[in-house]
Amino acid sequence: MLKALSTLRLVQWSLLGSILVGVVAGELLSARPGRIDQTLSYIFSSLAVGVVGTIFVIRRTLVLPAANSLLAHPEDSLSLNHWKTGYLATYALCDALALFGLVLRFRGSGLQQSLLFYVGGFVLLMFFRPSLGAAASSR
Repeated sequence: MLKALSTLRLVQWSLLGSILVGVVAGELLSARPGRIDQTLSYIFSSLAVGVVGTIFVIRRTLVLPAANSLLAHPEDSLSLNHWKTGYLATYALCDALALFGLVLRFRGSGLQQSLLFYVGGFVLLMFFRPSLGAAASSR
């Protein structure tokens, strides 16, 4: 279980770094801010709300029950796989939020518009650090 925990932490820190690299790449390589089709911004905003909702559903249905099971039976490989899968899915969705901002930036939106997606993905990634102790406190 400790190996899985350290692997998830490594993935988390790698994705946090990738968001920072994306911000820098968006600033250095993007087109000049110009007229962007607002439909794309509205689509990404709607998708972002759905992604955040999905993150909380995954946490509630996959991560927390598996963490509770692991506290009772640490050798349960099925619960460990559900726990890891839940965290990996959560991290992928958090990174997707930041990618929405990067796509908007490359399509010509301003930094302020993209920054909301960058910050959202970064903060959620920081907030959902892997731990089994959170499951014990939610009982």
